Amino acid sequence: MSENVQAFLQFIQHEKRYSPNTLMAYAMDLEQFASFAKERFAQEDIDIVSHIEIRSWMVSLMEQKLLARSINRKISTLKSYYKFLMRKAVIVKNPMVKVISPKSAKQLPVFIEQKGMQSLLTQIEFEDSFEGVRDKLIIEMLYATGMRRSELLNLRDKDIDSYGGQIKVIGKGKKERIIPLNNELLSVIASFQKVKSEICEASDYLICEKTGKPVTASKVYAIVKKYLSMVTTVNKRSPHVLRHSFATHLLNNGAEINAVKELLGQSNLAATQVYTHNTIEKLKDVYKKAHPRGE
Repeated sequence: MSENVQAFLQFIQHEKRYSPNTLMAYAMDLEQFASFAKERFAQEDIDIVSHIEIRSWMVSLMEQKLLARSINRKISTLKSYYKFLMRKAVIVKNPMVKVISPKSAKQLPVFIEQKGMQSLLTQIEFEDSFEGVRDKLIIEMLYATGMRRSELLNLRDKDIDSYGGQIKVIGKGKKERIIPLNNELLSVIASFQKVKSEICEASDYLICEKTGKPVTASKVYAIVKKYLSMVTTVNKRSPHVLRHSFATHLLNNGAEINAVKELLGQSNLAATQVYTHNTIEKLKDVYKKAHPRGE
């Protein structure tokens, strides 16, 4: 890894305050491009490449059947890197100027219908054990707050304000936000904290293993997939689907879009507006069923 790449990664870590996962993704993208430039063009230094090498890499990624959004993420990494080099006066010409990202197919967020979530939370039996109470808390927390999986994994007991009925969440860019908690979720939190104090080794993580260590991201994914499989046939059954469901259900029930944006911890309203498409589809369906000329 070159000195400039190292400096760039330190910049986005400390100045931009990017998460460890984002940092790793950026490092991998730059490493992959460096390998490509070396193998295809015998170019040892990616700081002096032109748009030709970058376009060739894009074509190579397309030939590997990568989705447009995956390619765009890698292109975004290069854009950030060469912008950094321009700012540091390492280069005088930005090779990304002549690079056009491929268009992504517009995909609506996958979500679970309200009746499906209601069935999961009221009719599905969770085991009366450490794991069972913890799993119920994971499902309830993700759906009732709309938080990201990474945010869930970083929660500490001290982040819960039971009296105020709210929770403090540290989101992207280390930004803090407060999310209200409903009574049912507060009850599940209290149940798990009680079980945890009796069984767990000392841990300040809200959600943990019996050893006191935090639950892994893959474990949360497996838990969510297991329970969503009981109430839906949608192909995607990840923690993010619960976040999509949270936002879609709020908007369907009349929540103001800016309020939903704040709850989700999104800085850009456009990112929240994608959920209104699901709401519009629902309105179209209502219109077709109820209006005399809807058919």
